[in-house]
Amino acid sequence: MNVTPFWLAGRSATGAGELTVTHPYDGRVVGAAAVPTPEQVEEAVAAAHAVRDEAAALPLHVRAEALAHVSRRLEERSEEVARLITGENGKPLLWARGEVTRAVSTFRFAAEETRRWSPTTQRLDTDPAANGRIVYITRAPKGPVLGISPFNFPLNLTAHKIAPAIAVGAPIVVKPAPATPLSALLLGELLAETDLPAGMFSVLPVPNDRAGALVDDPRLPIVSFTGSVPVGWAINDQVPRKHVTLELGGNGAAVVLPGSDLDWAASRVGLFSNYQAGQSCIAVQRVYVDRTVYDAFVPKLVESVNGLVTGDPWDDKTQVGPLVSEDAAVRVETWVDEAVAAGARVLAGGSRDGAAYAPTVLADVPADSKIAQEEVFGPVLMVQPVDGVDEAFELVNASKFGLQAGVFTRDLDIAFRAHRELQVGGVVIGDVPSYRADQMPYGGVKDSGVGREGLRSAMADYTEEKVMVLTGLPL
Repeated sequence: MNVTPFWLAGRSATGAGELTVTHPYDGRVVGAAAVPTPEQVEEAVAAAHAVRDEAAALPLHVRAEALAHVSRRLEERSEEVARLITGENGKPLLWARGEVTRAVSTFRFAAEETRRWSPTTQRLDTDPAANGRIVYITRAPKGPVLGISPFNFPLNLTAHKIAPAIAVGAPIVVKPAPATPLSALLLGELLAETDLPAGMFSVLPVPNDRAGALVDDPRLPIVSFTGSVPVGWAINDQVPRKHVTLELGGNGAAVVLPGSDLDWAASRVGLFSNYQAGQSCIAVQRVYVDRTVYDAFVPKLVESVNGLVTGDPWDDKTQVGPLVSEDAAVRVETWVDEAVAAGARVLAGGSRDGAAYAPTVLADVPADSKIAQEEVFGPVLMVQPVDGVDEAFELVNASKFGLQAGVFTRDLDIAFRAHRELQVGGVVIGDVPSYRADQMPYGGVKDSGVGREGLRSAMADYTEEKVMVLTGLPL
C-alpha cells in the first residue's frame, strides 16, 4: 500500500509512522498518510515563523495566482478528488462532487478577494488641529495560522483554513482530522506546484493527542478550529491570549409557517436532515411546524425521508451513506433509543446497519432528551407542532447552540423579525439552515463558536488594522 507523504514547509516528507485510512462503508483500507515526527513538526512551525515577514510582503498577484492555480487544478482533477473524499469519508459521490465544486469556488473567491485586498485612506482634517493630515490604513497578518480541520468536509473546510491565510500573506500549518487526512494532503500537493515561498504551508497529519503542543506554540498566534464543542472551547481556554476562531456544533432548527410551500419545505427538510448522513453542523435537526399546517406537513416530511436513496456511497444515485465510523452510528442509535424509551415516536427509520443509520424522523421527543438538546451529527430529526411564530422562535432560541436557522415563510415582516430575534449567526428565509455560500460570512453564537468563515470575513479575522498618518499634505 502506498503511503501518502505529508507536506513540510512546502516539500513532501515521510516520518516515522503512518495513519491508516479506512472506508466507512465496508471497512476496507483506502490509503495511509505518513505521520511527522516531533522534530519534523518543530521544523514546520519554525519555518512558518521564519517566513512570516516574507509572506506578508508577497505581492498580491503572487498570492492570487497561487490560489487561482489551486482552484484550476481542483477543477481539472475533480472526479479524482471526489472519489478520494468518498473513499476516506464515506459520503456519497453526489455530495463529494458537490464538495469539490465548492472548494474550487472557495479558492477562486479567495483569489478574487486577494486582488481587492487594498488599503483605505481617511482624511483627518475634520478638526482644525489635523489640517494637512490623512491616515493610511492597511490590514497586516497577525502571524502564522494553525488550521485544524474536521472529517465531515475534509477538502472544503480545509480550504477555508488555507485560502484566507494565503490571501492575507500568513503562513499556515494545517492539522487535518486523523480519519480523513488524504484530501488535505492533496491540497498540499497542489500548493507545492505554486511559487509560494518555502515555509508558507505545511500539512501535518498528527494524531489528536499531539495537537496540544501545536495549539500552545507561541509562534502560531492564530488558531482556526472546526470541530466538536468540548475540544473547541478547551482550545480557547488553553490559549486565552491567542486569536482563536471556532466553528463548532449546532442543532439546526427549521420553522415551517402557514402560507409556505409545504411540499418544498418537506423535500428540503427531508434531504438536508440526512445529507452527509447528518454529519453537518447545519443539518436540520429540529423542525417546528405551526399547528395549523402540522397535520398536512408531517406526512409529506415522512414521505420525503422514506424516499431518500440510501446505501453504497459509490452509487451515483445514493443520497445517504454511512457515518464516518460504526462507533458514530452506535452513538446515534443510543440517543434515538433513549428518546424512544422516554416517549418519542419513530415516524421513519430508527434502525442501524453497521456504520449506517437509517434516515429517521421522531415526534413527541422529550425536551430534555439528547436529541432535542445536543448535536446528533447523524441522520435524525425531530418534528414538533407550535402555536405561532412566538413559540417557534422561543424554541429555536432555547438551544445552547446558535449556528443557523431556516424559516419557511413568504411574509417579509416575519423574515426581518427572524433576522432580528433569532439567536444564530445566520437566518435562511424560505429554505433550510443547511444553506451556505462559501463567500458569505458563516459562523455562530453561543456554543456554536466565535469568529466567521467566508473568505473576506476570515481574512479580516486573520489580520489587524495598521495605520500610518501622513502629515503636511496639501489636501
